[in-house]
Amino acid sequence: MHTDSQTDAGTGTDTDVVVVGAGPAGLMLAAELRLAGARVVVLEMESAPTKESRGMGFTARTLEVFDQRGLLPRLGELNRSPGGHFGSVPIDFSVGDGAHASVTGVSQARTVAMLGEWAEELGAEVRRGHRLTGFTDTGEAVEAHVRGPAGELRLTAAYLVGCDGSRSVVRTSGGFAFPGIDATAELLLADVKGLELPALWSGERRPGGMLLAAPLGEGMMRVVVSEHGRPPRARAEPPLFSEVADAWKRVSGDDISGASPVWVSSFGNAARQASEYRRGRVFLAGDAAHIHLPASGQGMNVSIQDAVNLGWKLGAVVTGRSRPELLDTYHSERHPVGAELLRNTRAQAVLFLGGSEMQPLRDVLTAVFRTEGAARYLAGLVSGLDIRYDAGPGAHPLLGRRMPKTELVLGDGRRTTSTELLHPARGLLLTLGTDPQRGSATLDRADHVDVVSARVRHVRKPPVPHPARSAHLAEGRAVLVRPDGYVAWVSGDDNTDDGLFEALHRHFGVSAV
Repeated sequence: MHTDSQTDAGTGTDTDVVVVGAGPAGLMLAAELRLAGARVVVLEMESAPTKESRGMGFTARTLEVFDQRGLLPRLGELNRSPGGHFGSVPIDFSVGDGAHASVTGVSQARTVAMLGEWAEELGAEVRRGHRLTGFTDTGEAVEAHVRGPAGELRLTAAYLVGCDGSRSVVRTSGGFAFPGIDATAELLLADVKGLELPALWSGERRPGGMLLAAPLGEGMMRVVVSEHGRPPRARAEPPLFSEVADAWKRVSGDDISGASPVWVSSFGNAARQASEYRRGRVFLAGDAAHIHLPASGQGMNVSIQDAVNLGWKLGAVVTGRSRPELLDTYHSERHPVGAELLRNTRAQAVLFLGGSEMQPLRDVLTAVFRTEGAARYLAGLVSGLDIRYDAGPGAHPLLGRRMPKTELVLGDGRRTTSTELLHPARGLLLTLGTDPQRGSATLDRADHVDVVSARVRHVRKPPVPHPARSAHLAEGRAVLVRPDGYVAWVSGDDNTDDGLFEALHRHFGVSAV
């Protein structure tokens, strides 16, 4: 049951939040807002969900995010791959505790459909065929100017979030600076039927360019080609399949023109990031905030994690449970993640798209990436598992990191996990083998934080040590976890609650009164 907000934040407005764009970021954000009890309207200019998919899976951190909300059963059986690459140089994702492996074989269209069904089940209003044409931020509210099937309309909200992609109307209308570099290369993509090619998952370089071929199942094959020395074209429409086939033949010598195209597209290696993710009552998330070469499947995943970071904070503010200053932490936490995303995808673009002159570097890095330290670093980077936010004072290895999935036994003997306890998208004070009333006096002022007493269920084969593993959650510890799964506080070595109130104030807006 998700009760609509009835606070001053939404008084006099049509809704609490307008989300522009019904892609992965927009739908994830809409669902998170509904879990927090906020009213939300999603505006999507397309009249129906797209069946086209740039992404074909998701990273380990997105897997954890979906697990935190109980979404994995909706996707059915999932295949995880221990192999990956960084700019076509192989990486072993099975290093360390093995948690870095990504999910393969799930199209972005399937992920978006799942998120859309979930968001609407929670009560999000998704208006398809509605295009944002502009907006006005009055300082007290935002008025969205919308063109829909019935004509022009105005929609007022406490906040507006642009999840409307790389050509974001919210970003341009809001005057957000978007510095970076223009594309220097163009990649042509086609999903086709009636074509059998050897799989080139990480790409293959030829004197004339780069080729990638990936079987998608059900007789579908994805081909991607980039030619050296051919600058990107300014396009108003997708390329024709004949253009893709001609480029493939020039680079590979093979004729694929007899295949039947299902979807044709193009993309480049431009890299840009909004200078600020918030201006007044307007926010950016996903591709509206950052664009880059879609290397290692990071784009959709970072977008979803933007949405989860913003969703619980915005929901808490519009329902009156937290201070508006909490919203400033969205930029301070996610902008550095976006900057790192651009840095690593630009590095991958050099390796992936470079010619024979880059081969000595690829050879050297292949040897380097086989070492455990390098593999662990890159796997953590690409998977999103090694993100660490500034959560405040404290030196515990878990502080500011994501809470690893930990098997637990409750006081009545029932088994659960740390991710299952996060399904309601509420804060969590997890006390391990300690007084179940621990922290209750402080938490009387935080009705959106659950207190759970449990003990860690030890497995026969403990995982390989890692900075963010449950091995650090010794009996007697207490851990405060945010709704997005990141650790906000860990009790001290002296097993006291020192710093708990400060963490509740910082992350949940709990006041001393």
